[in-house]
Amino acid sequence: MPRPKKGPRLASSPAHERLMLANMATSLFQHGQITTTLPKAKRLRPLAERLITFAKRGDLHSRRRVMRVIRNKTVVHILFTQIAEQMEQREGGYTRITRIPARHGDNAPQAVIELVTEPLSAKQSTVKEAEAAAKVAAQDNATEMDTAVDAAIVEGAGADAVDQAVEANENGVDVESANETAIDLEKDAEAADAKEADAEENADVAEDAEKAE
Repeated sequence: MPRPKKGPRLASSPAHERLMLANMATSLFQHGQITTTLPKAKRLRPLAERLITFAKRGDLHSRRRVMRVIRNKTVVHILFTQIAEQMEQREGGYTRITRIPARHGDNAPQAVIELVTEPLSAKQSTVKEAEAAAKVAAQDNATEMDTAVDAAIVEGAGADAVDQAVEANENGVDVESANETAIDLEKDAEAADAKEADAEENADVAEDAEKAE
């Protein structure tokens, strides 16, 4: 007989378990919180957060995926309009599990699973914006650094080639070949300088646009 890989089975069969979790998710989205046993709350949490992720996408395919689990169209509408809007600034952690005293009778551990609807604090929002700006700045700096390194390499190679051409000219050995190499490398250096100037100009434009926003 197959055994479940994610803990003990909550019902008599896998189909019954899926139906039970779907009903619990429907109640959670409808009322905002439900009280159940701790194992059921832990099994419900990943399913509920996955459905909220689909709701945040908001497209037709995501709605159809949610409708496979949540058959109540009113609850699906609430999920895609109200709950998804409340969770827009969050990247995860849409639910919270709080343990409560054990159930009378069988002493089963109980818990309350609820939606985290509190808005992010101003400090957390500022930190997220700062992290995003830092990532963009780091990418721009990396691009500028790569361009500068390439330009320096080409410029150094051009200088070496000029020196070799002068030395060859003095010694009278393979003058034409050395001159052609020097000319080619000088052209590459000029192209690298132009590329570096374009990158710096683009970075300045992006920085001005970011300041304007």
